[in-house]
Amino acid sequence: MGDKSIRRKVEAIKRRKITSKKVVSLSDFRDLKAAIDVRSILVVDDDEIMRSALKRILEGEGYKVLLAEDGLELSKVLETTRLDMVLLDVNLPWVDGFELCRIIKGHHSLKNVPLILVSGRKGKEDVERGFEMGADDYVTKPFDIDYMIEVINKSLLKSSTT
Repeated sequence: MGDKSIRRKVEAIKRRKITSKKVVSLSDFRDLKAAIDVRSILVVDDDEIMRSALKRILEGEGYKVLLAEDGLELSKVLETTRLDMVLLDVNLPWVDGFELCRIIKGHHSLKNVPLILVSGRKGKEDVERGFEMGADDYVTKPFDIDYMIEVINKSLLKSSTT
């Protein structure tokens, strides 16, 4: 996982240099703002259509989206990438989303990363189990796109203030 403090220091230096100019280019300002505000979301789902749909939706909202189809791919992404959020399907091969959620939320450097379980399992016991495993939210499929974006934005906002 990348070190946020290094990124923040570099961004602060760049901000100071841009703001020290008498005339600031609007494109420089927009590029700086975009670079600071881009959040990374990992979508873990064994259904390629669902992964692609979420990628398209979230990229349309300005997020950087990474994809994984199972727990093994998830672990590879976690080794190399700093994430701001994980959207995790429950029904996955080998290791289900509940267990992956428990593992992620139990990891010292990942416990504060918002994790939303996204599942076709709508039963009360499944939703309760998701929260017991540490999920920050639980969204059932099929979901309303506007609702999904609202849940994601709310979770990211909450995590940036804690």
